[in-house]
Amino acid sequence: MSVPTTTHAAAPVPPDAEQRPHTVKAPHGATREDAYYWLRDDKRQDPAVLAYLNAENAYADAMLAPLKPVENTLYDEIVGRIQQDDSSVPYRDRGYWYYSRYETGKDYPVHARRADGAGIDALSIQAANARGDFSGEQVLLDVNALAEGKDYYAVGDWDVSRDNRILAYADDTNGRRQYTVRFKNLETGEVYPDVITGVSANLVWADDNRTLFYVENDPETLLTVRVKKHVLGTPVTDDVLVYEEKDDSFYLGIDRTRDDRYIVIGIGSTVSSETRYAPADNPETFAVLAPRARDVEYDADHYGGRWVIRTNAPAADGVPATNFKLVTAPSGATSRRQWTDLVPHRDDVYIEGFELFDGFTAIEERAEALTRVRVLKSDGSDEFVQADEPAYAMGLAVNSEPDTEWLRYGYTSLTTPATTFEVNTRTGERRQLKQQAVIGYEPSDYVTERVWTTARDGKRIPVSLVYRKGFQKEGTAALLQYGYGSYGASMDPGFSVTNVSLLDRGMVYAIAHIRGGEEMGRAWYDDGKLLNKINTFNDFIDVTDDLVRRGYAAPDRVAAYGGSAGGLLMGAISNMAPEKYRVILSQVPFVDVVTTMLDPSIPLTTNEYDEWGNPEDKRYYDYILGYSPYDNLEAKAYPAMFVGTGLWDSQVQYWEPAKYVAKLRDLDTGTHPVVFRTNMEAGHGGKSGRFRRYRESAEMYAFMLDQLGLGTAQPAR
Repeated sequence: MSVPTTTHAAAPVPPDAEQRPHTVKAPHGATREDAYYWLRDDKRQDPAVLAYLNAENAYADAMLAPLKPVENTLYDEIVGRIQQDDSSVPYRDRGYWYYSRYETGKDYPVHARRADGAGIDALSIQAANARGDFSGEQVLLDVNALAEGKDYYAVGDWDVSRDNRILAYADDTNGRRQYTVRFKNLETGEVYPDVITGVSANLVWADDNRTLFYVENDPETLLTVRVKKHVLGTPVTDDVLVYEEKDDSFYLGIDRTRDDRYIVIGIGSTVSSETRYAPADNPETFAVLAPRARDVEYDADHYGGRWVIRTNAPAADGVPATNFKLVTAPSGATSRRQWTDLVPHRDDVYIEGFELFDGFTAIEERAEALTRVRVLKSDGSDEFVQADEPAYAMGLAVNSEPDTEWLRYGYTSLTTPATTFEVNTRTGERRQLKQQAVIGYEPSDYVTERVWTTARDGKRIPVSLVYRKGFQKEGTAALLQYGYGSYGASMDPGFSVTNVSLLDRGMVYAIAHIRGGEEMGRAWYDDGKLLNKINTFNDFIDVTDDLVRRGYAAPDRVAAYGGSAGGLLMGAISNMAPEKYRVILSQVPFVDVVTTMLDPSIPLTTNEYDEWGNPEDKRYYDYILGYSPYDNLEAKAYPAMFVGTGLWDSQVQYWEPAKYVAKLRDLDTGTHPVVFRTNMEAGHGGKSGRFRRYRESAEMYAFMLDQLGLGTAQPAR
């Protein structure tokens, strides 16, 4: 392995990873040679592997050193837009107002609460926080203090006992999302000796204020496999098993219903769901709301003496509710035969979620690739919360109390910072509770658009765009196109404090709402997974061609960006159409699809057979092999690339991008640089802390701007 050199006599030399013979076998007899398989080290301790990753980091340092001034400028611009002493919108729950706030110069939040009383509301608390008046505040967790001395720290979930006295919280110290549960007495500040390790970030108290329900992970696959309950003050070894999931294609989660009457266990796979419930005041026996069935999904909540259920279960005539519907069921329901339609299925409207209130139900819907909130009243009438921009994102905010006429919702767009409103569902009065403060930013200086691209098979692909006012579609600008297109995850157009720096340098930013997401309904997802996955990649490329044709970008100044499954997208398009992209930004990319999906010991593999296909079936093996980025690298010129990963990533293991880059270096006949950055102290989400992640973004964007000829460009004023 060669180590990068930083001498003035020669350019830095990239590492050359050793090739070692290794055959990957499939159950049906197919074999593949993988010369870089040795880069997989589950324990992250192999000296040769760590040496290679460190050599790549050293090479990245050397390559990016000349761009440090640009990186610093971008970082200063981004951080300069952030109001550092900020706080969230408080919400009231059982006599307290809860919120999180940040202090100037600090990376982590302070989670706190104030007792309810005369003159106390969300706006008055925000005003007090803005003045630095924290009198009457009770600090639940000062995450800055907890993170001190740690390279990585995150609090994944916390829950307060029903008597408001005991806090349970789950923290992670390496980014692998394997949490440790701890307990704190909020009256005395005492931290209890009870410590539970190897769990997910999902905690629920029972009504007795002593029993905590949690989800235990498998130590090897990291899958959520068991629900247990811990009685405070007793040995963790005595914790009682409540439920164990034997099918490793399912995930587990726990929650309380809207009326706090039940504790529920949610069990779900890509194509099937099941809910189990028990009385929160005596959670001994969990009943099944409706037994699981393949291709039937549902999630349920309880309020007003009934269950309300979102489901795609077929109607009596066997026609499935592809875009989901709402049904109701009696409190003691145990079968789908007891379900009654409340909001019927529609082919043109996708139901994403709902919230139950006294007198109305708030429904999150999606139509024509835009989100909206519909208020369904008890008399059967309904109305929509209004929006004023052509491309935006809207959704329910924290609505902690059901006995109110006021509905909170969030709104944002590519030009509008995140805003929380509440609207009176009886009078129509609307109040703005908070808008993300962006220092020096003026929304009227920017323009957002929604355009439609016709894909090669005739499908209409929605695209959200933003650029600085005055931009001319002359075919000379640089473009950053973002995409994801997997798991039914919709990439809605929301404001980004980092992208302003790109827009101010004349770039256009576009989100391609490609198949594999659910922007256009559930069929949009189904048409971009399994044996339809190629549509995801074709859509993204077709959007690029269309935007260039329309004059939004020069054909040689297009950058593409995606992460995780979006990194799979980046790997696929750079194999399929490398000439269309000048630079690729790929974070924690899922690029070695065949090998990973053949190994059930790797986290997430078994849960995702219905997303990608199980390659133990030769039909899926051959199809996945046809697009898997690692397997389709070949001798040709590739775009410049910035590839990032985290050593402790539990979602996409670090060795996938490491192998990909090593093989790419062998085959790339072009002259564009490839930079591979491994964060040695973090996982899938990158570094912890609100500022450190902006340093990572600034480094990546500096590389992109340099490749697009904008490295010396100054922002518009």
